[in-house]
Amino acid sequence: MRKLLLTAALVVAGAAAHATDGVYVGAGLGQANVDNIFDSDFSLHPHDVAWKAAAGFRPIDWFAVEADYFDFGSQTKNFGLGTASADSKAFAAYGMALLPVQPMFDLYAKAGVARWQLDGNIRGEGQLFAFSDRGTQVAYGGGLQANFGPFAARLEYDGFQVRHTDGIAMYTAGVIWTFL
Repeated sequence: MRKLLLTAALVVAGAAAHATDGVYVGAGLGQANVDNIFDSDFSLHPHDVAWKAAAGFRPIDWFAVEADYFDFGSQTKNFGLGTASADSKAFAAYGMALLPVQPMFDLYAKAGVARWQLDGNIRGEGQLFAFSDRGTQVAYGGGLQANFGPFAARLEYDGFQVRHTDGIAMYTAGVIWTFL
């Protein structure tokens, strides 16, 4: 009888831990890097936390579509004769392939497109050089998701190229909630 109760409890716990298919929303906090802006060795590594918001739909266990908004942060640096500042944001749409590893975990990879914006200026010796650049690039990423019924925790990487930089990379820890 004990074995039967233990088996039933494990089956119920495993089913509750498995990812819920459906519509979800989420958010993540992390660190973003935008390196070598305009080949100037100026890089955006803000001390502020970068963040993202996500919304998606997972119709089946191994596939999802997701839209993300990223705020990579802003930074101002002093250099010999002036200051430089920059900030960056993006919106991305992905298709995701998920691999359920155990009832509780999913590994995933995602690919799509990102619409990004990079703004900044360099001030020094009475002169101002300002830039505002936008573009659309291929976006990619991946991560690990731990499922707890309708809630999940994620460790994630997102990246894409941005003109006049060495690209954007963002590492986040986040949560999602599946509600439909």
